[in-house]
Amino acid sequence: MADKKRVAVVAGDGIGPEVISEAVKIIERVRETHDVELELTHFDWGADKFLNDGITLPDGALEMLAENFDAILAGAFGDPRVPSNKHAEDILLGMRRGLDLYINQRPVKLYAENLTPLKNRSIKEIDFVVFRENTEGAYCGAGGFLKKGTADEIAMQEELNTRKGVERIIVAAFDYAQKSNRKKVTMADKSNVQRFGGDLWQRTFKEVAARYPDIQANHQYVDAMAMFMVLDPSQYEVIVTNNLFGDILTDIGAALQGGLGMAASGNIHPNRVSLFEPVHGSAPPLAGKGIANPIGAILTTAMMLEWFGFNEASSAIEKAVRECIENNETTKDLGGSLSTNEAGTAIRLRIADCGLRI
Repeated sequence: MADKKRVAVVAGDGIGPEVISEAVKIIERVRETHDVELELTHFDWGADKFLNDGITLPDGALEMLAENFDAILAGAFGDPRVPSNKHAEDILLGMRRGLDLYINQRPVKLYAENLTPLKNRSIKEIDFVVFRENTEGAYCGAGGFLKKGTADEIAMQEELNTRKGVERIIVAAFDYAQKSNRKKVTMADKSNVQRFGGDLWQRTFKEVAARYPDIQANHQYVDAMAMFMVLDPSQYEVIVTNNLFGDILTDIGAALQGGLGMAASGNIHPNRVSLFEPVHGSAPPLAGKGIANPIGAILTTAMMLEWFGFNEASSAIEKAVRECIENNETTKDLGGSLSTNEAGTAIRLRIADCGLRI
């Protein structure tokens, strides 16, 4: 029996509970087929708890997660009944910042050629990973107002970059490239305009790259990268960039692989409890209709299993997802006719067929 890992499950809002339910069933399947043992503990944090009890992230929650769990599997946060989105910010950003989850790792991988909006692109041409700095930059919350509500109002939104923060995300990107046998790391910035933060990123990137002589270090301005991701995504293997640019580029990446319903992500601090969540958000208009695509949550689960070292189980899940797509056993957004539950079941059955023979 493999070592047991402890996972906190927070389904969240909107379609979160529906897709996380399918992800949990996938975990139950790989327990049977791949000798994987995860101990799951469910938490009811989300809009309902906030509206009923006024609680977002309970007191001591971060300490409890850090001490008692190996990972967190989360659904999505956001509910129109909470216009301020306070609960979502407190829970999701609270975990990212409070647990210092400085790596936002997002794989962009095409599983079937018909899913990409690009013409004549093979699955080999869309396969890269984005490393987005996750705790600093434009999303650090620094700023304020002067003369708010008047004709002379001024709004200041500050971007903060520290040497420590920039260096560790760049190191993470090069480490990943080295371990996964990828040969190129491309850094995106806007240093021709954002001279101070850009200068720090440029200097740090060159210094870190020198430690990895076998990996090609490349630089592109972020606006050019957005264009080249559409014109020629095959040039990318690993991308590293700041919080804001990473947020934008990964949504382009999600479109390249078939939409947000396909996109997985991890919020990671090596050797500490880390948070894994699908990218798609809570999508309130889709909630409760049984039409949400569970693949993003299922691939996120595969990503978490790989992070734990359960590589065979992770590969089996990916293979099952690919086979379901190839056989049109998907939800409507991917051209199929299955419900959320039916799509999840189809993937589980194909994992059983794969067994330990992968």
